[in-house]
Amino acid sequence: MRILVTGGAGFIGSAVCRQLVAGGAARVVNVDKLTYAGNLDSLRTIERQANYVHYRADIGNERGMLEIMRREKIDAVMHLAAESHVDRSIDGPDIFIETNIVGTVRLLNAALAYWSELAIGARERFRFHHVSTDEVFGDLPFDGSVFTEETAYAPSSPYAASKAASDHLVRAWAHTYGLPVVSSNCSNNFGPYHFPEKLIPLAIINAIEEKPLPVYGTGMNVRDWLHVEDHVRALELVVRQGRPGESYNIGARAERCNVAVVERICDLLDGRRPRELGRSYRDLIAFVPDRPGHDRRYAIDPSKIERELGWKPRLGFDEGLSMTVDWYLANRWWWEPIRHRRYSGTRLGERQRRLA
Repeated sequence: MRILVTGGAGFIGSAVCRQLVAGGAARVVNVDKLTYAGNLDSLRTIERQANYVHYRADIGNERGMLEIMRREKIDAVMHLAAESHVDRSIDGPDIFIETNIVGTVRLLNAALAYWSELAIGARERFRFHHVSTDEVFGDLPFDGSVFTEETAYAPSSPYAASKAASDHLVRAWAHTYGLPVVSSNCSNNFGPYHFPEKLIPLAIINAIEEKPLPVYGTGMNVRDWLHVEDHVRALELVVRQGRPGESYNIGARAERCNVAVVERICDLLDGRRPRELGRSYRDLIAFVPDRPGHDRRYAIDPSKIERELGWKPRLGFDEGLSMTVDWYLANRWWWEPIRHRRYSGTRLGERQRRLA
């Protein structure tokens, strides 16, 4: 199977590339234009493999994407390229509209043109897999309710709204033009090679550097955590076995409030890298003004993918977080150059430098 992965130098995209290449049953064509969050160092372990190639290209270049699909004889597209940081979307929403909405339309047009040229058998096998987020559903109260594939869309942030729009566009191309699409919506991912502005890597790295560990508001906002390696196993199942026209929610039923996540990171580091004078890393926790429109709670019901495709997470939250802390302790070579790079955007840059 020849799979084109958009955004393959990002956090989840690079994990998809590593998984597929290591499995040996696919040729992976990574398309990534290498914006601030794209990092080819995340692909160092596979960059010389015969079944992997990277194109530095923009999904917004419709003609260029069509040419790559033709040249590589693509069997499936896994669309992960996206602007994905909520804080960035609040400070500068325009790039989210351009990448997540306009870029997705142009990629869909290229895929449709390519699919229309294929012979009958190849057309039946082709898939366009759109990878999205649970944030399109808005947020939940602090009760037992969960997001399902039938939950109404109610995005809160510019980021979530741009992803919701892209979800609708993908379904429209399937309904109107017959493009064989599958979709998936995941909960919050964590694991190795995660860009250092997100909660878990930011807390780990700040703690390593003895800097404050910022927690928004009261820290009681809840997220449903999914280790990235479990996520990419699910994504491979969806692109290979998912039913055209269907969507699949992917989550690990691992809800934690933000402050509890940061406290657990502190406890793990207390055991692995004790501070001087017996102090705890919990002393570094600093509550900061809340994010505008901060969603209260996310929780996914993954019953459909468990039932139809036989997927279940292998890593519990505590085990996965322990592995993640160990990875950041052992791989300063990866995150230090990113850490010392200036963030773009004046207001966001000031915020990120303050938190870091």
